[in-house]
Amino acid sequence: MAKVFTIPVPPKFRVKRRERTSDPRYVDGQRVLVEAMKYLAQSDPVLNRPAIQLISEHVRTRFRMSDSPLS
Repeated sequence: MAKVFTIPVPPKFRVKRRERTSDPRYVDGQRVLVEAMKYLAQSDPVLNRPAIQLISEHVRTRFRMSDSPLS
C-alpha cells in the first residue's frame, strides 16, 4: 500500500491587497476588436461572418479568461 504524505501550509494573513486599477491597454484592446467587428459587419456581413465569429470567439474566451485589467 502507498502512503500519502500531506504537508500543511499555513495561511498568509498579512498579504496586502493591491488597489485595483484598470489597465487602459486592456480597454483599448477590447475597443479595437469591437470596432473591427463593426467594420466587418458594415462592409459585407455575409462574406465576413467567419472573421466576425473568430474575433467574437477570441473576445469571449481568451480575452476574458486569461487577460485581466487588474493584473
